[in-house]
Amino acid sequence: MPEHDTLRRFIFEKLPVQGRHVHLDASWRAVLERQEYPAPVRALLGEAMVAMALLSATLKFDGAITLQVQGNGPLHLLVVQCTSHLSLRGLARWHGDLPDSGLQKLLGDGRLALTIEPAGKGERYQSIVPLEGETLAACLEGYFQRSEQLPTRLWLTAGDDSTAGLLLQVMPERQRNPDAWQHVTVLADTVTSKELKTLSAEQLLQRLYHEEDVRLFEATPVAFRCQCSRERIEATLRSLGAEEMYSILREQSKVHVDCEFCGRGYDFDAVDVQTLFVPDAQSAHSGARH
Repeated sequence: MPEHDTLRRFIFEKLPVQGRHVHLDASWRAVLERQEYPAPVRALLGEAMVAMALLSATLKFDGAITLQVQGNGPLHLLVVQCTSHLSLRGLARWHGDLPDSGLQKLLGDGRLALTIEPAGKGERYQSIVPLEGETLAACLEGYFQRSEQLPTRLWLTAGDDSTAGLLLQVMPERQRNPDAWQHVTVLADTVTSKELKTLSAEQLLQRLYHEEDVRLFEATPVAFRCQCSRERIEATLRSLGAEEMYSILREQSKVHVDCEFCGRGYDFDAVDVQTLFVPDAQSAHSGARH
């Protein structure tokens, strides 16, 4: 039986390779409950959710990693974020008719950006690469080859009820062994989508690497959780400027904002908007409740 909403890390004791396995079900369904996605968009978003959960384990600090894919195709935006505490959220935007499958057909010419944001005042890091590859996994592998020079492979699958994935990566602190890397990836290439979604991490590793000495670590829970807040929405509105905010007020008597990730709504009346642009009032208003 598969594990539910978990990430499990593993290492090969005698080979310079580490890996991670992720299985999402309730957290994936929580995303689908907030938006009805067409099948090809749903599949790609599910793969992206798994990929970000897998990559979040590379964070060595408290923060978040965000994937943003933009293109000129019918699927023009996909965003997924995962924190170092394995809180996931994601969304996609599309228009017009959608092809049944195919990354390039869905997204067209575009780019892939990975952003790493430490919590607090740490330095933000972003890397942008062209959208090249037939699958999202191939695009992310290309990112690691270009930006990190770190051999990395991903296997991703998404269904209506669950999504799952496997990541293998060379361990830079150990001496590299091309033969070992080829050995473990060739075996992983035999995994099927059904096995990824239905086998536990332990079963999958036994199926692929029963002749290897593999250490599997305890499971870490993954959950859908949005990081939106009134303070973050206020900062966004402030960036749009007073003129824009007062224009909306004149037309609608209030400013209403829905979080695109979780659907939570935020309302700002005339007093709230005025407070946004009065420096002395901002500090006094910060502790107020609405």
